[in-house]
Amino acid sequence: MMGGMYAAISGLDANQTMLNVTANDLANVNTVGYKSARVTFADSLTQVLRGASGSTTNNGGTNPVQVGLGVQVNSTDSEMSEGSFQSTNNPLDVAIEGAGFLRVGSGTPPAGAPYTTGLPANMQYTRAGDLTTNTKGFLTTQAGEYVVGRNAVATPVEGGTTYAPGAADSYIVIPPGSANVSIGQDGAVTYADENPASPTYQQQVTAGYLSLAQFANQSGLERLGGSLWAQTSNSGGPIVGTPNTGGFGATIGGELEMSNVDLAGEMTSMITAERGYQANSRVITVADQMLQTVVSMVQ
Repeated sequence: MMGGMYAAISGLDANQTMLNVTANDLANVNTVGYKSARVTFADSLTQVLRGASGSTTNNGGTNPVQVGLGVQVNSTDSEMSEGSFQSTNNPLDVAIEGAGFLRVGSGTPPAGAPYTTGLPANMQYTRAGDLTTNTKGFLTTQAGEYVVGRNAVATPVEGGTTYAPGAADSYIVIPPGSANVSIGQDGAVTYADENPASPTYQQQVTAGYLSLAQFANQSGLERLGGSLWAQTSNSGGPIVGTPNTGGFGATIGGELEMSNVDLAGEMTSMITAERGYQANSRVITVADQMLQTVVSMVQ
């Protein structure tokens, strides 16, 4: 009786964890770039009442007799499938169509170009593409983390200038007052220079390129809150590249990737957790009644 009661208590704890994860997913159904989670269970300790025996001349052998002692949470897996896209027509909004995370972090950007120094020491990663700029024109997240991309290499050609992504990590700066800001599928952040004192006045300039990071085991990333992820020992190191090249996803300007939470699936999980909790509660009630019966027999 006591063994069944303790097993039921472990079931209460496990189903409560499942309900907590489901509630968090439902709370973030409209969070930009959010990735849902799922809970898996595993059986806990097992008591061996009788061990197995091999066959003999006169006996075919016996299987072990075991009684389980409960359940435990085995994992909380992050579902990294792509969420649906929502058109915003905001030029600084960007969705990643395919694999990859934007790289962001807190740093100390230099006062002037080149912007390849003072980069964040601890990089964080996100799929939330609702970007903005600060008063100095640096591309940031809504929480103020600087977006780290790749520098743009300019090559003069007849009739203008062509740009290509460089090899150096760099902040991306859009000078205040610029017009026609856009983000291309290759991650190029471009603008029309409206500064009369600039040598590129009234030209379309590429400020830099967004960079993306991939991981050998992206499910091993750690959630930090704020739609941010951190590298762990089980995720592997980041593999960095530019969008739309070498297996990296394309960046779609004017779009946002929304939460990938499946409402129907989450409601089903919520009902499953509730019924599991009720069943284990009932086991505790029955075990208590059986124990009361035993005590009454003694009296």
